[in-house]
Amino acid sequence: MNTKTTVLTILGAIVALLGMLWLVQGLGIIQIGPILCVADCEPITGRSMQWTVIGAIALFVGIVIVRAGMRRSPEKGD
Repeated sequence: MNTKTTVLTILGAIVALLGMLWLVQGLGIIQIGPILCVADCEPITGRSMQWTVIGAIALFVGIVIVRAGMRRSPEKGD
């Protein structure tokens, strides 16, 4: 495994995990209050179509990035 493959795989996994979190929060399955907040932040309560869509897109993109990293063939000179 070369450096580019490793970076793509890790980046894709992080994006996919964040997407999964946003998806389940948007569906109202779990509720997590704001952790770092510099303004007057309020937790998302109930379902949120916006976060459901954002989460689904991020999850899909993360999976695509992981697959691209896993399929990347080793190149000479890396």
